[in-house]
Amino acid sequence: MFKKILIANRGEIACRVIATARKMGIKTVAVYSEADKDARHVALADEAVLLGPAPSRESYLVADKIIAACKQTGAQALHPGYGFLSENEDFARRCEEEGIVFIGPKHYSIAAMGDKIASKKLANDAKVSTIPGHNEPILSPEEAVSIAQRIGYPVMIKASAGGGGKGLRVAFNDKECFEGFTSCRNEARNSFGDDRVFMEKFVEQPRHIEIQVLGDSQGNVVYLHERECSIQRRHQKVIEEAPSPFISEATRKAMGEQAVALAKAVKYQSAGTVEFVVGKDQDFYFLEMNTRLQVEHPVTECITGLDLVEQMIRVAAGEPLGFTQADIRRDGWAIECRINAEDPFRNFLPSTGRLVRYQPPEVSMVQAEPGRFGVRVDTGVYEGGEIPMFYDSMIAKLIVHGKDRAEAIAKMREALNGFVIRGVSSNIPFQAALLAHPDFGTGNFNTGFIAKHYADGFRAEDVSHDDPLFLVALAGFIRRKAREREAGISGQLPGHEVQIEHDYVAVVNLGGGRSEQHPLRITEFAGALGEARVQVGDKDYRIVSRSRLNDVRISGTVNGLAFTAQAERGTAKNPLAYRIQHGGRSMELTVLNPRAAELQALMPYKAPPDTSKLLLSPMPGLLVHLAAQVGQTVQAGERLAVIEAMKMENILTAVQDVTVAEILAKPGESLSVDQPILRFA
Repeated sequence: MFKKILIANRGEIACRVIATARKMGIKTVAVYSEADKDARHVALADEAVLLGPAPSRESYLVADKIIAACKQTGAQALHPGYGFLSENEDFARRCEEEGIVFIGPKHYSIAAMGDKIASKKLANDAKVSTIPGHNEPILSPEEAVSIAQRIGYPVMIKASAGGGGKGLRVAFNDKECFEGFTSCRNEARNSFGDDRVFMEKFVEQPRHIEIQVLGDSQGNVVYLHERECSIQRRHQKVIEEAPSPFISEATRKAMGEQAVALAKAVKYQSAGTVEFVVGKDQDFYFLEMNTRLQVEHPVTECITGLDLVEQMIRVAAGEPLGFTQADIRRDGWAIECRINAEDPFRNFLPSTGRLVRYQPPEVSMVQAEPGRFGVRVDTGVYEGGEIPMFYDSMIAKLIVHGKDRAEAIAKMREALNGFVIRGVSSNIPFQAALLAHPDFGTGNFNTGFIAKHYADGFRAEDVSHDDPLFLVALAGFIRRKAREREAGISGQLPGHEVQIEHDYVAVVNLGGGRSEQHPLRITEFAGALGEARVQVGDKDYRIVSRSRLNDVRISGTVNGLAFTAQAERGTAKNPLAYRIQHGGRSMELTVLNPRAAELQALMPYKAPPDTSKLLLSPMPGLLVHLAAQVGQTVQAGERLAVIEAMKMENILTAVQDVTVAEILAKPGESLSVDQPILRFA
């Protein structure tokens, strides 16, 4: 077995590999960029080597520097994680030539599956179901239209070297096909340096279901059941689960056997994933093979009890698999939510900066140790650390394991309630809304689920709540606790002591100067026991919570049922307001005595300043291009600026015809949220 391995990656996956290596008694070497010098994976590893400046192309993507780090530290093997160089055939071959064991498949397997056109031909030869299409590179938009007419619309236009949603378009007619081909080809050339494009039939109401496979150097290959990955936004997975709530045992077995056949055809060694698109009648077709560990691998670990990173290391060391297909269990139900630094209420724009607060929910399963029926958090961040603008937006992966799907959903919703993130925005409200959606609960979804239900974007009102008045009651409960503490302060003037009232009014801020009032009556308060009866209108809530007033995460019971919520006092505009969060819903409200509430209703509303003449940066990022000059008239839909954040270029366009009056930011400048870029006449 190896004595020391290097992890050629960063963030949560680097921490994940370190956890297994530590369990196996293997020393680890981290690599890092200048932006990651204080990162968690650097602190966890036994050694760390600086690669270079923050941009990936100058650090994590430089093979020479990574191989030099292996030699410098004496690392015998290298785990690539996912992303970066994990599926780079040349890098895997180079490691082998340098005498460094690549903890992953052999370079020839990566090559065979890395090209979507070649992999589809191999799949056909291995008797794996494939989608009807055109497997040769298409040379012109005119040829693309002709082929699409022969296959039959809708069709999917795909870059051969594509991935992560880049280089992919769906066309429903000749015009969309012509334009989609051109865009797809340009995007593929810019992103991957390979502009080959092919086409296949688009499966309607498709499910994205993948099979985890594991092979060794002795030719043994098994499948570890499937993962349901259909909840996607713009081809990026949002929620994954295992098993799938859709397919039958017969389909599961057929897909698994075909995945094994394909893996054997390319002499696959290590962990890999064969992805399928599954139609509404459970007809399934090969999509692609990911020759690496997947982001969503923890859900497979939960239901099988296997540590996939450990298996990769053992296979790379030449050990045979220690089990057969018949030995692999499928126990319970696991769900993973990707917690990303993005603002779902601003079209999921990236959110970078310092994690002022980071308190994940209490975990009962840990990495590298097969746990059952609990909560697990895989992360590469810590409270006070930075979310840099140079890499992907992932903060953490939240994984739960339940005895069945209903229990897993309930556990995930409660875990999300207790996940405290401040300083950057996160997609937790969106995840909560998805989990609460009735169609998700019944398993009635496909890859178009998010596009269908949130076609106009995600708004605060899209977050449903079983009982929003509970948030009002909880604010009243907290205010009553605070009032008791204030009454106990010594040195109060006789006759002017703080009086503890029973009656309050909760004033809920609806935005735009609008509000609504809810009378509250709080009785049977027992401070020592942390309980009270709160009446909101005609509804009764008996709340018990011993959480402290300065705790952000509040836990307890309401009417005998356990709950976890988040509560903070003071907002940017109102230091007396409470912000209560539960079930993805966020509510800002002030709890006042009746007279104060009466007077507040008379206060005038101060409208925010008019910014209609300004182009504001919607996110923190780097201004890489300005497409307009002073005095230039720009028509609606035309490009104004390009901001780069988290490896993505974000194009800002004019929403109406405008004339540029002033340039307020320069290319190369780092922008903050709402920073002015242009002023219009």
